[in-house]
Amino acid sequence: MPAPHGPRRARIAFSDSAAKQLDAITSEAELHALDRALVVISVAPEAGELLPGDSAGPRLRQYVDDVERVRLVYWVTALRTVVVVAFIEV
Repeated sequence: MPAPHGPRRARIAFSDSAAKQLDAITSEAELHALDRALVVISVAPEAGELLPGDSAGPRLRQYVDDVERVRLVYWVTALRTVVVVAFIEV
């Protein structure tokens, strides 16, 4: 009997500005820290806290990992299959 699969992960996409920020990261340690944070939000998109705002646009969320010193600002699509990262801070 095949082993059960783990939870389905959301796909991660980057805004143009987040992609530029990603390109600017050169440290292996920072890339590793960012990768860990991206895994967290791909498994549990609701892990980040909702940021204050109106309901006119997508609801932005912020995920902060104080140990790895990573901050992501993102939103989750209506079907909860894609997490779009808008801002990266490592």
